[in-house]
Amino acid sequence: MTDKTALFDQCRKPTGRMGRFTLWRMNWSHSRLTDWGLAKISIEPHGTILDVGCGGGRTVSKLAAIATQGQVCGIDYSDESVAVSQKTNAPWIDVGRVEIRQGSVSQLPFPDDVFDLVTAVETHYFWPDLAADTREVFRVLKPGGALILIAEAYKGAKTAAAKLAEKYFPVAGMTLLSVNEHRELFTTAGYSDVRVVEEPGKGWICSIGKKHPKDSASDTLRKESNPSSARGS
Repeated sequence: MTDKTALFDQCRKPTGRMGRFTLWRMNWSHSRLTDWGLAKISIEPHGTILDVGCGGGRTVSKLAAIATQGQVCGIDYSDESVAVSQKTNAPWIDVGRVEIRQGSVSQLPFPDDVFDLVTAVETHYFWPDLAADTREVFRVLKPGGALILIAEAYKGAKTAAAKLAEKYFPVAGMTLLSVNEHRELFTTAGYSDVRVVEEPGKGWICSIGKKHPKDSASDTLRKESNPSSARGS
C-alpha cells in the first residue's frame, strides 16, 4: 500500500521528477476521457473558462483550441503542475489567450461571476472540502455559466478501475462519489439543470450543473444572510 499511497500523493500534488512524469502520464492518459466529457457541453468561441486542477495543462490547451476567441485560465496548487502547464501552453500564453495561476479550489483568486465555464478533470477526488469547494466554484461562475466534473471512476461502476478506486481511495483520503452523490453534490450547492452522464463500459462519468441566469453571487449571499428575503416574507 505504501507504493499506491505515494502514487496517489503524486496525483494529488505532483513534485519533483516523479511529479513531472506523473503530469506527462496524465496529459496522455486523460486525453480521451477529456474529449468525451467536453463533448457533452457547448463551449462558446468567446467563452471565459477556468480549468481547476489543471495538472499538466492539456485540458487547458484543448479548451483554448475550442474557444477560439476566448480566454482560458488554469489553476493548480502544485508548483510542478503550474510550471509544466505553462510549458505545455506556452504558445497560447504568448498570444494572451491562456493564463496559468497557482491557487486552491477552496479559495479561488477570482472575483464573483466571471467564468462562463469551469472544468475539473480527474481532480475533484482531491478537493479538501468537496461540498464547500463546489460552492466556491459556483461563486466565480457567471449567471448562466456551467461547471463540469469529468472522471474515469465512480462509486458503483463495474469496471476494474472503479473497484480498485473504491478499495483504495478512502485510505488515501480521496472522495469517490456514486451517480446519485454526484447529482446531490451539485443540487445542494445550488446548481440547476443538473445532469450526470455515464459511460458504463469504461466507468467514466461527467456531472454538469448550471448557475441560474438570475442567480448572481451577490444575490446568493444576500439570500443566505437573510433567509426571510429568500422566502419573500
